[in-house]
Amino acid sequence: MESTENITKPKRNLKPYWIALAFTVMIVIMLLPNSGDLPVMGQRALAILAFAVILWMTEAVAYPVSSAMIISLLAVTLGLAPDMANPDVMLGTKSALQMALGGFSNSAVALVAAALFLAAAMQATNLHKRLALYILSKVGVKTGAIVFGAIIVSIVLAFFVPSATARAGAVVPILLGMVAAFGLPHNSRLGALLVITAVQSVSIWNIGIKTGAAQNMVALGFIEKEMGVSVSWGAWFLYAAPWAILMSIALYFIMIKLIKPETQVVEGGKELIQGQLKELGPMKSSEKRLIVVALALLFFWSTEEVLHPFDTTTVTLVAIAILLSPRIGVFDWKTVEKLIPWGTIIVFAVGIALGTVLLDTGGAQWLSNRVFGAMGLDNMPLLATIALLSLFNILIHLGFASATSLSSALIPIFIALTTTISLDANSVGFVLIQQFVISFGFLLPVSAPQNMLAYGTGSFTVKDFLKSGIALTVIGYLLILLFSATYWKWIGLL
Repeated sequence: MESTENITKPKRNLKPYWIALAFTVMIVIMLLPNSGDLPVMGQRALAILAFAVILWMTEAVAYPVSSAMIISLLAVTLGLAPDMANPDVMLGTKSALQMALGGFSNSAVALVAAALFLAAAMQATNLHKRLALYILSKVGVKTGAIVFGAIIVSIVLAFFVPSATARAGAVVPILLGMVAAFGLPHNSRLGALLVITAVQSVSIWNIGIKTGAAQNMVALGFIEKEMGVSVSWGAWFLYAAPWAILMSIALYFIMIKLIKPETQVVEGGKELIQGQLKELGPMKSSEKRLIVVALALLFFWSTEEVLHPFDTTTVTLVAIAILLSPRIGVFDWKTVEKLIPWGTIIVFAVGIALGTVLLDTGGAQWLSNRVFGAMGLDNMPLLATIALLSLFNILIHLGFASATSLSSALIPIFIALTTTISLDANSVGFVLIQQFVISFGFLLPVSAPQNMLAYGTGSFTVKDFLKSGIALTVIGYLLILLFSATYWKWIGLL
């Protein structure tokens, strides 16, 4: 008879309790006494923000499901609140629903959707895999060289594949194949070294390139709508790429130092790469067309507001139309609709809508005054303010699995903060720097989707990831402060 000691109890499902907690907290906030310094609509918007944050942090429901809940709650609760323009009448659910759906009309949502199509084109043609294999075939078989190659692959793909998960999904299986070719298990020290390097590099270049990650689009959507400033692809690159380059160098030395692989040379690795390249066969005409479109996109992105008047979103949408066109395109609708995570677009739009509602109803300003006013930011020098907010940002990210959701929650509050404290600096740059910190997904596997994808391979432990993550977070934080005191001031970002 089997011993009862060996029988593990089934894990308790806490999701219903988290959902109940989210609704309870929302209702309590709505019922709190209002002294009149916050509009009723603002109070209800803050209650829904608290509801959303609990669902996002606990992942009690899927992100698209939480989006449907948020839209419904915004429409009903704001619709039954006094109209801010005329407090004697209720706003009405029709007007409230327009506010709740406002994010879908934001151009940043169109850019995210187009970016997902572009990533799908890479997957459909396997061009991102060919690029990764080609680069790794050129770096050699020493482990240090392969670590360098994994970083270079992540950098190159960041220019052409605007999806962190897709970039990680391209390079991680190749690296694990090299580990297997040497006869080592996937959870060997070599496996941990290569896979952690790849995903940490992906996170670094989420910051280095404007189109590298969806959360950047969230922040830019708010900045453009509320502050009336658009940040071009080239300007973002000028601001963030030097930081990302220094972080990539730091990543190389951190990984080489922290994780000692079983071997210094991956015998058979080069043959495996060449074999996989041979399996892909000669470059297809669809891949060549995609390369032309991708290079043209990169040209138009990088020369925005310099050589032409076309914005990033418009250029990307034109490229997607070309990629979907018969004969000159690379895939058809039936292929693409299976590759697009449609829920991501909904989550993104609803996140922007919630943040916009917070700003328009005064909720973000009120929360900013209460939270950051208590910290005494008014009397602090600019560098101390950035240091404190960045630390707050890093700590709160520990509870979020999605930087997109974190941007939706925090960027409106940071924008409101620029209006409530006297900043001797460029307000847009101040908010942008906090967006860079929001993308710090270095600490835990749950800090970013690409980390979870890699962790799912079983190639490393949480402890391994945390060791590299702590070092990267400390160095990244110190570089943020150094750049704030020097480079970003010199080029006019601050």
